[in-house]
Amino acid sequence: MFRPRPCRWLRPGARVVSWRSAHKLASLQKVRALPPNKVQSLLYPFSDLEGYLDRSVDRTPFQLFHPGLEDVMKAERLFCSSPSHKIDYQTSAVRMDHLPALKPPEVCFIGRSNVGKSSLIKALFSLTPEIEVRVSKTPGHTKKMNFFRVGTAFTVVDMPGYGYKAPKDFVDMVEPYLYSRKNLVRTFLLVDGSVGLQSADMVALEMCEEMTRPYVMLVTKIDKCGHGALLTNLLNVQDVVKTQTMSCFPQPFLISSLQFQGIYLLRCFIAHVTGSIRLTDTSQS
Repeated sequence: MFRPRPCRWLRPGARVVSWRSAHKLASLQKVRALPPNKVQSLLYPFSDLEGYLDRSVDRTPFQLFHPGLEDVMKAERLFCSSPSHKIDYQTSAVRMDHLPALKPPEVCFIGRSNVGKSSLIKALFSLTPEIEVRVSKTPGHTKKMNFFRVGTAFTVVDMPGYGYKAPKDFVDMVEPYLYSRKNLVRTFLLVDGSVGLQSADMVALEMCEEMTRPYVMLVTKIDKCGHGALLTNLLNVQDVVKTQTMSCFPQPFLISSLQFQGIYLLRCFIAHVTGSIRLTDTSQS
């Protein structure tokens, strides 16, 4: 899944020279030069949908985590590799006894096959282009639990997809990790925003609820459908979170890995829940 590429470094604090260049939208520092409405859309994707909502709909659940620019920039630095803060692929595992003995807090990503997990992780780590994240159009490409270390701050874990072409031992591989991994601080459950919640997603949601450990819903591929369909699917997700969950964070996060919408906000949330940064101006987590 992850394959490190060689990277040449200058002295500490100098510009990184890598074999690959970062995506033009990878850094918020460059994005800030765009028109204000574009910056708003990339930072807080819900703002694009707000105008389509009836006035009677409460906006609060969609804006609980709303950090300022300073905090988002602070989080972004954690996703930049340096000699003293190396971001690299650690290992892959298929069973609990294969798991690496890592002490930093972990966050993991689960979702249906072809929901966009690998694309999302690639976007998250786009500031470290020397690390290759393989993205496949073929469902079920990820067959193992892949561990990606972000310095000593935290670890990101990419889980195999469930549903179509899922590994035969998916349950035996994933459930023990989700239940017993002591340093797991958040599970991110991905739902395809262009098609909405599917029956397999509801099974995964029930599994997360049974564990009574905090998790978050990510609504991916928001660039793959119109505002009307996306809003319908988003409101359905939010209603399920509100009425059928106890351990899920009330706010679904909107993500477009292709257009980088929501990526900066998600980086900040990960940095926050892993204790890597202290926020100055947001309300709830």
